[in-house]
Amino acid sequence: GVITNAGGAVRVQTLPGQDNYPAVNANGIQSQVLSRWASSFSVTAGTKNTALEAVGRSVSTARPSTGKRPKKTVDKKAGNKDCKADIAFLIDGSYNIGQRRFNLQKNFVGKVAVMLGIGTEGPHVGVVQASEHPKIEFYLKNFTAAKEVLFAIKELGFRGGNSNTGKALKHTAQKFFSLENGARKGIPKIIVVFLDGWPSDDLEEAGIVAREFGVNVFIVSVAKPTTEELGMVQDIGFVDKAVCRNNGFFSYQMPTWFGTTKYVKPLVQKLCSHEQMLCSKTCYNSVNIGFLIDGSSSVGESNFRLVLEFVSNVAKAFEISDIGSKVAAVQFTYNQRIEFGFTDHITKEKVLSAIRNIRYMSGGTATGDAISFITRTVFGPMKDGPNKNFLIVLTDGQSYDDVRGPAAAAQKAGITVFSVGVAWAPLDDLKDMASEPRDSHTFFTREFTGLEQMVPDIIRGICKDFLDSKQ
Repeated sequence: GVITNAGGAVRVQTLPGQDNYPAVNANGIQSQVLSRWASSFSVTAGTKNTALEAVGRSVSTARPSTGKRPKKTVDKKAGNKDCKADIAFLIDGSYNIGQRRFNLQKNFVGKVAVMLGIGTEGPHVGVVQASEHPKIEFYLKNFTAAKEVLFAIKELGFRGGNSNTGKALKHTAQKFFSLENGARKGIPKIIVVFLDGWPSDDLEEAGIVAREFGVNVFIVSVAKPTTEELGMVQDIGFVDKAVCRNNGFFSYQMPTWFGTTKYVKPLVQKLCSHEQMLCSKTCYNSVNIGFLIDGSSSVGESNFRLVLEFVSNVAKAFEISDIGSKVAAVQFTYNQRIEFGFTDHITKEKVLSAIRNIRYMSGGTATGDAISFITRTVFGPMKDGPNKNFLIVLTDGQSYDDVRGPAAAAQKAGITVFSVGVAWAPLDDLKDMASEPRDSHTFFTREFTGLEQMVPDIIRGICKDFLDSKQ
């Protein structure tokens, strides 16, 4: 039971079956009883955070130091640098869970938050409460010290209502991780969804939205529905549909909110396993797109502007940054000119402005040579980088040289090729350049004005290839 004294401080009575009974450590010494909240919140400004440390510690490491093991000094302000993550805890505040279990949930989330090692350079956390309508309780930028986060979690009020977890998950994926609310570039975005029982709404669409935004969704389900209750669950496979990947890593099961201390550390270890955060990498933030632009005389100045507009519209869809997606452009006639390489412009604004400033060359059409040139000079240096490489060839006519050999070499070097033809570009050439399956990598329009309609299909094609390569 939870007792609130006159000062508003919460003290949790020890109940049988809860996890704050006296612990006996390896030396057989009884350590003192740490009442749940007292231990979390008895940190005064003057003392070092020793009381805080006691919360997330397993019993064996809490024994007095024998002097043998040198203590790791962690800079408390910086936090655990090995666990860089931006995490939203999506807690269940519905009538399903009720006030008492809601408090146990807050206690558990508090322990997880402390053990993560929150700090300026470590993990940052925020909390969203799911109930009838979702409420963002605090953002990533609000607190960068574990102590402050614990106080904020303790202060959360229970909202009640239906457990519209799907609605809350979608809201969190779309609104929580903006740069102005404290999300950091290039750091995995994680939503840990706590669910008591089952959601009152649909999670599938919310899971799709989260994946599109590059968010890794974890589901911590507590108290699975019993056989009698299953009839009330809208979608029995709700966990599999919402998680980042249905591979067992992103779901976590706890039988009950009582005695949860032993579940803290394994959950924290999952949240800190960055190489497993498969959903942080999306087609929008993990690709290099090279444009090979036909500058031959048949294009003409005004059509050339339409081509550049097409290039801009494709580039605009991607998250261009030094750690995200990158864009390069080469214009070709008989010769080739690098307009800009992958590392020349690392913001979207600069890339779009560089595309606008490309001057029309005018000349012949040697597409094969141009493919070899861009493969060697522009893609060459990116070969061992983390991003997947794409080449979009835009041409309005027959090439004077062979395109098949250079295109095959580009594909062999790990570049996926899309060919976009306008006007007199022969379909055979376009198909010879395109990656397999050729039909979905070949585009053609009679008029330059038709380029605009192709933009969404090209973007979708890049994303599909990206996902297929990650399966």
